[in-house]
Amino acid sequence: MILKTQRLLLRPWQDSDRISFQKINSDPRVREFFPSLLTAEESDQQAKVMALFIEQNGWGLWAAEIPGVAPFIGFIGLMPVSFSAHFTPAIEIGWRLAYEHWGHGYAPEGAKAALDFGFQELKLPEIVSFTSSQNTRSRRVMEKIGMHRDPADDFDHPKLPEGHPLRKHVLYRLKVGEMNPALKDGE
Repeated sequence: MILKTQRLLLRPWQDSDRISFQKINSDPRVREFFPSLLTAEESDQQAKVMALFIEQNGWGLWAAEIPGVAPFIGFIGLMPVSFSAHFTPAIEIGWRLAYEHWGHGYAPEGAKAALDFGFQELKLPEIVSFTSSQNTRSRRVMEKIGMHRDPADDFDHPKLPEGHPLRKHVLYRLKVGEMNPALKDGE
């Protein structure tokens, strides 16, 4: 499955994406709200897991490219939440883009296409997204794509230890039928 937007192509992963993905995962600006930078091996392992999930399911965290401009800028897509919490099981929408592609509207544009796919093709009743409470950039993307937050849903991320500065997470949700039909390509 390949998703096309006005400016993006969300596609299966290619081996050639891995070097660029390693650079993204070793950038402290991109990894600011993650516990650590990733080694090349850890980054490759993440790429392999995402590629295999798409291969097996036909959807997932797709590699994102700007046709004719940049062959790989990161990923955007959907994935089952990998831990237990009060809102799981659930499907999460997520993105991670190279720093030089921030601020151009690519994350909301691609996320809108992924939401459409999740609701129309996968018939999901709800899609969630979450991040560290400090990550205002990702929170703005969640709000731009129409997701909403109830502070009562916020949670401590179970994969981070007690007292970790990133443990407090905010949860955003969007139910089928709540998406604004006027929202075009994440605008």
